[in-house]
Parts: sequence; structure tokens; C-alpha cells
Amino acid sequence: MDTDQLIAIDTHTHLEVSCRNPFDSYGEEYDRAADKYFKSSRRPTMDETIAFYREKKIGFVNFTVDAETQLGRRRIPNEEIAEAALANPDIMIAFGSIDPHKGKMGAREARKLIEQYGVKGFKFHPTVQGFEPADRMAWPIYEVINEYKLPAVFHSGHSGIGSGMRCGGGLRLQNSNPMLLEDVAIAFPDMQIIIAHPSWPWQDEAISLAMHKPNIWIDLSGWSPKYFPAQLVQYANTLLKDRILFGSDFPLISPDRWLKEFDQAGFKDEVKPLILKNNAMRLLGLTPAA
Repeated sequence: MDTDQLIAIDTHTHLEVSCRNPFDSYGEEYDRAADKYFKSSRRPTMDETIAFYREKKIGFVNFTVDAETQLGRRRIPNEEIAEAALANPDIMIAFGSIDPHKGKMGAREARKLIEQYGVKGFKFHPTVQGFEPADRMAWPIYEVINEYKLPAVFHSGHSGIGSGMRCGGGLRLQNSNPMLLEDVAIAFPDMQIIIAHPSWPWQDEAISLAMHKPNIWIDLSGWSPKYFPAQLVQYANTLLKDRILFGSDFPLISPDRWLKEFDQAGFKDEVKPLILKNNAMRLLGLTPAA
């Protein structure tokens, strides 16, 4: 990634439409509920996403969410994202997503994605995937990630997915309490764990965990910065300034809007470059051009 030419690195973006697989309409009610919750139905293709971020001079990490067991819905292929990153390494990094219910088969896929496709990390969504992070069924996948010393993003806090549906679509918010990551952080110290989003209603738990465990990071995706809890801004400015990451949650939130509001959200001028780019470079093993 040509970091010298980038103004920022967005560590949290989604691909929500495949150009390879036909659209799977099963479970489409989750999409409609999400459209209503987020007040947006925007779902750009991979090519549109790459063009957008290249124009903005923002590097980005991209992934999907494999929740085939819980939702019964065909996933977007990890290979589609990985091959796009291989073709556009100046601007894009691919993370994989593997349903934790796949256990050892999931571990085999994780290893293949790393070794053959250059995937640089993984995304988990405990609420949508229907598991508690410390469930031993996921450990074979974690073991591979830990072996390669790669990061793993875990959704935390409230989820717009399922919001407003009968019984919340059967999805459990409790699975995304960040404190459930503590056993994972202890068992896999070489896996860098990114707690995604302001973790409402468990923001203090996320901060405490990151303060206590040096392999815990926090990304600021999914919320407009003007709504960030005061304690999150406080710790991002001080004791956690080296482990806070810019993330937008694109396409749900535009990085343009995020960056504009971030500039007015009370972050110190000397901390802003760390959050926008430098911390991500360190996490992802990126180095400036010689």
C-alpha cells in the first residue's frame, strides 16, 4: 500500500454485493430492516468501492461477513475480495470472514486465504454469526490467525442488523459484549483483536479491556464521530492513543462524513494522525515508501 500518498486508512469497510455469485434473496428481510435502520440502501460493487477510495486517496480494509449457519444465506466469496486486493495493492487490503461454526474446515480455509491469497486479517460478527467469541468451536480458526500474528475484527455493541424485526430477527446482542473477548485475548496473545465500533451499551467494558490487554485495539467505525461517548474520546486522546483506529463502516457511513465530523469531535491535533493512519500502518505491518 502506497501509504505516502494516502490521507488515511479506513480499517472497516464492507462488501455487501457480489459480482460473481447470483443474488441470494433468502433472508432478504434482514436487508430491508437494515435499510430502514441505517436510512440507506446503498450497496456498491467491489469496482465502485475501489474507484471511490482511490479518488479520495484513502486506503481501505475490506471484508464481508460469513453467517451461513445462522442466517442460511450464501456468503460473498472471500476470494472475490482477496483477488481485488491483489489487483489493487496500492489502495486495498483484504480481510477474510469465516463462519465460526465451520471449525476445522474453517481453519483450513483461513490458512488457504492467508497463504494463497495474501489475506491480512479476519472479521467476526458474534451477533450475526450466532456465537460467543470464546466458544471453543471457533478456536481452530483463531489458532491459524494467531500463528500468522494477524488481526481479527470483532463486531461489538448494538447491531442495526435485525433491529426492528420480530424478536430482533433472533439475533443476540449479548454475544457482542466486548468483555466476552477476554478469554480469546488471553489464549491467543499474538492475534491482534480489534473491537469494532463504539461498544454501546458496553463502552466502558471495551475501554477497560483495551487498557488491560495490549493485543486489544478499538476501531471507531459505525458511528458518526459527533455521537462518540465522551470517555471514548478521552481515552483515545490519552492512554489508548496508540491503539485507536479510523474505520467508517462504509457503505453505511461515508468516510467523507466521518472525517469531517472527526475533525470537530474533540480529538487532539497530535493524536489525529495516529488514528487516521499511523496506528493502522503499525497494526497491518505497512511501511512508508523508501
